[in-house]
Amino acid sequence: MKDKILHLLKENEGDFISGQLISKNLGVSRTAIWKYINSLKDAGYQIESISKRGYRLLSSPDLLTFEEISANLNTSCIGRNIMYFQTIDSTNNKAKELANASDNGTVIISEEQTSGRGRLGRAWKAPKFKGIWMSIILKPDIDPPNIPKITQVGAAAVIKTLNDFNINAYVKWPNDIILNNKKVCGILTEMSGELNRINYVVMGIGINVSIKKEEFPESLRDTATSLICETGNELKRKDLVTKLLNNFEILYNEFAYKNDITNSIKICRENSILIGKEIRVVKINNELFGKAIDLNEAGELVVQYADGTIENIVSGEVSIRGLHGKYVP
Repeated sequence: MKDKILHLLKENEGDFISGQLISKNLGVSRTAIWKYINSLKDAGYQIESISKRGYRLLSSPDLLTFEEISANLNTSCIGRNIMYFQTIDSTNNKAKELANASDNGTVIISEEQTSGRGRLGRAWKAPKFKGIWMSIILKPDIDPPNIPKITQVGAAAVIKTLNDFNINAYVKWPNDIILNNKKVCGILTEMSGELNRINYVVMGIGINVSIKKEEFPESLRDTATSLICETGNELKRKDLVTKLLNNFEILYNEFAYKNDITNSIKICRENSILIGKEIRVVKINNELFGKAIDLNEAGELVVQYADGTIENIVSGEVSIRGLHGKYVP
């Protein structure tokens, strides 16, 4: 009911709407409306209340609810169902739990993650109201071997979104977004499927938005950053999420329905932080040194080793690092 009252306030934003009209439209008592209004105020909504005139919405907080995101959402599928949490252990965990019973494009989003993780099981700090912590449930009708490509779709969507806010970031293949040589975003793609069939794919995206430098653990301050640290601007997270979902659907539809990731690969290639650089290729039993020379049309990183041999590396097989552990050698 609170969401329905908020929707009415937003439809009449800037104008008063009487308690009597809300009561009539929603079939609840005036007393109940007053309680819901107070609950909205507690959540950060500025609502003016004047006797005999009703209620007027003055401003909305930067929350990641469907009501806050949907106003400028242009998608037909991605994000049309948003499951919102204040606190959760991991959006990917929740997405996998709910995936079989959820529609394609459902988004799990939380203001905080208490047990967020990145690639190779690394911990991901995800404090409340400081970032974007979300997972998208996808059900593409494609062959399982093509799933690694989808990470490039996610990376391209993040780059395009940051560009929309005049932020120039780079992709550290396959799943990190780098800003001023520090990690600002990570993507974690997980799949459930069989030999010839995909049950679902979960794409987790975590973006550090307004974490201040001193809020990062000291051990991460040289390698992790946030948008506010690098730009000095307090960006609205709900605007970032809306743009990201819009951009993601365009690129994802090309991949899922046209078997085409040309645009995604082009964005990732043009914004690669590795291509042209000397890198370490860390495999299970050994470590090789080479040069990243391209990102091919299959989303594989093309590496040339010192002896001249060339290898196309599939996402998930290895860990790619710059020399001395840095992103830029």
